[in-house]
Amino acid sequence: MSCFKFLVFLSLLSLSSGSEAAPTYSYHFCSNSTFFTANSNYQSNLDFVLSSLSSYATRAPGFSRAKAGEYGPDGWVYGLFLCGGVVSTTVCQDCVANATKEILRLCPLHKEAIIWYDECFLRYSNTTVFDTMSEAPRVYMGSTQTILEAEKDGFNKLLAKTMNSLATLASNSSTGKKFAKGEEKFNSSQTLYSLVQCTPDLNVSDCYRCLQSAIGDLPMCCDGKQGGRVLLPSCNIRYELYPFYNSTSASPAFSPLPPGKSKSSLITIIAIVVPIAGSVVILSIGCFFLRRKTKKNYNTLLAENVGVEITSVESLQFDLGTLEAATNNFSDGNKIGKGGFGTVYKGIFYNGQEIAVKRLSKSSGQGVAEFKNEVMLVAKLQHRNLVRLLGFCLEGEEKILVYEYVPNRSLDYFLFDAIRRRQLDWLRRYKIIRGIARGLLYLHEDSRLRIIHRDLKASNVLLDDNMDPKISDFGMARMFVMDQTQGNTSRIVGTYGYMSPEYAMHGRFSVKSDVFSFGVLLLEIISGRRNNSFYQLEHDEYLLSFTWKQWRNGSPLELLDPTIRDSFSKNEVIRCIHIGLLCVQEDPANRPTMATIVLMLESHSVSLQLPQHPAFLLRSREKRNMITKEVAHDDSTTTQSVTFSVDEASFTQLYPR
Repeated sequence: MSCFKFLVFLSLLSLSSGSEAAPTYSYHFCSNSTFFTANSNYQSNLDFVLSSLSSYATRAPGFSRAKAGEYGPDGWVYGLFLCGGVVSTTVCQDCVANATKEILRLCPLHKEAIIWYDECFLRYSNTTVFDTMSEAPRVYMGSTQTILEAEKDGFNKLLAKTMNSLATLASNSSTGKKFAKGEEKFNSSQTLYSLVQCTPDLNVSDCYRCLQSAIGDLPMCCDGKQGGRVLLPSCNIRYELYPFYNSTSASPAFSPLPPGKSKSSLITIIAIVVPIAGSVVILSIGCFFLRRKTKKNYNTLLAENVGVEITSVESLQFDLGTLEAATNNFSDGNKIGKGGFGTVYKGIFYNGQEIAVKRLSKSSGQGVAEFKNEVMLVAKLQHRNLVRLLGFCLEGEEKILVYEYVPNRSLDYFLFDAIRRRQLDWLRRYKIIRGIARGLLYLHEDSRLRIIHRDLKASNVLLDDNMDPKISDFGMARMFVMDQTQGNTSRIVGTYGYMSPEYAMHGRFSVKSDVFSFGVLLLEIISGRRNNSFYQLEHDEYLLSFTWKQWRNGSPLELLDPTIRDSFSKNEVIRCIHIGLLCVQEDPANRPTMATIVLMLESHSVSLQLPQHPAFLLRSREKRNMITKEVAHDDSTTTQSVTFSVDEASFTQLYPR
């Protein structure tokens, strides 16, 4: 469909259905000191920055930053947006989307520009605007309605007191929002509503200094006015005698007042401020997305380090400064975990959203390839038993992944601690086992891709506030086409003890490799012990050999964690041990698929096959030879009967002897 036809269609659609109101324009500023050439690298970088900011607004917490460029004549482009502290995510998104287009129309070829709306503001520059307090240009806006002369002094005193108090609150905000609002009774029929706001990247002193500078302008711009605003690049203040931060309230007329020498440009601004009709907004957005779909944009940094088209991942990018602010500059107090590839921090976005930030260490084994792998894999996955990826950051040497925050940490934090594992009764453990199984089934069969995790273990299973499991850490995952069943690698990655023997020894991996890891993890959940912690006085052995020995001796419940032996379902426990042994059989062909495992866990009427010996992983060559002899001996045709009782019923199984 051509853009013209698309516009006609949207025009008819907008006439018939209407559209939401456009954001309320306030003012804009174009720097006349520097310009760029059309179709230059600077314009390409500016387009990328504005596109990124528009994308960030769909999920970012009211404030975000972006930069693009390279060292050279055109340099870098820095951009940011800030939405009002009481503005909804939808309104913020609409405002930023509108601002990214209007600023180019109002300031064509300018290397530096700012545009203010009631709902947000956006700026860009060829010099950094990050973490920097700027007081110029300054814009003053005063109401056309005035305070009664007899009440003027009292009103000014109340306004000054309120604004100074809010400036202190905003600059010292513990949430990092740098925003405060308040209501003070003015007289028997009127209330003073006020707010102040800084960009969240300012430190306490710079925010306070910016707000005090704006407050100092109120007497000369808005003396005796019922409402007023002062807009600076790094902060803004506003007051009214009506609740203006209530979206249902009507906004009275404002008259912009000249800031010093800006009178001539102000007249020009007033002349071009015309409300943008909803249909025009829809048409502009339609063509914008059509052009965006056909045009390939590349971020200099991302293309250099990852080699991925921005059009496929730009909506997942976070600015480093945003993540630094969310994690208190990656402070130790925000640290919630440490793995083989880096450290995980808890963060809180500007809107209060909690996140988990995985900062990959520069010396870790996970390089750019694994980083790209995890981003592109996890971004496509949506399942209640998988951790959701929110985005990533790649700036300089920093490689960072941003996930949903899962409050109860990882499974190993509870399972392998003598005290905390008491919180995992059998009902919770059984729920965790089934949740992990469903998550793996989604990876193997139900997602649009077939994905092999390759590093399933207790520390890579997180628990949410309901203790539901979420599989995490996809840095080692591999993607298969749907008809592919096996892969090979010369680089063995993962955790010893959870690796299947065919993968650990020969580099062959498949869905059955994950099944093996699931079997080990299942047996750990039942026992409350790590795979390598089953040491006997005479036989130094691992979990699998211990489980097999107890199974063959007819005493599988010896595996059960003593902390839950007072309350558990014998049928479920023994059935889970049985499933675990089926998963860890040496021959991958004998292991069940995750679909079969989920069915076994959900329905107790499904019969289970007889397990064969697991793939023992003993540490000495002598013991490995002993197991080889035992395996050869097990191939004979004689059998041994092992009987044990479950809930008053006896079951007899035959094992090769």
